Amino acid sequence: MAEITCTRDIAAEPGAVWAVLADFGAISGWASNVEHSCLMSEQAEGVGTVRRVQVGRSSLVERVVDWAPGVTLAYSIEGLPPVIRSVANTWSLRETTRGTRVSLTSRVNAGPRPPQQLIAEIVARRLAKASETMLAGLDRHMAKTAGAGR
Repeated sequence: MAEITCTRDIAAEPGAVWAVLADFGAISGWASNVEHSCLMSEQAEGVGTVRRVQVGRSSLVERVVDWAPGVTLAYSIEGLPPVIRSVANTWSLRETTRGTRVSLTSRVNAGPRPPQQLIAEIVARRLAKASETMLAGLDRHMAKTAGAGR
């Protein structure tokens, strides 16, 4: 299993950041690397909520596995090549004096053998680049939203 965490400080209250993340089907509105997103489940929030995202030529299904309002949002990612056994992303929010520290942790399991672990590391590094893009998009979105509210 490979795990990598990207972190960014965002000048917005945790509740405001959570509201954006909790709008689970709307990620394409602020993450520039997500071309399209939509809910696939009747429920719009909480554990079990499902969305489909289009990232390049890949269509992925993301299923919420942990939902702690204002604190943690975690989801499994399906639709990657079969060599990858499982992938999960976890968004974590922590209040700071200047806003919110947002961390995005990706966990990749490709199997226990050394070649499989190498594949997991490579995939985790690629996911880290995507995570940095999503964090930057979230930061821009929050800044734009704060500016519009003035």
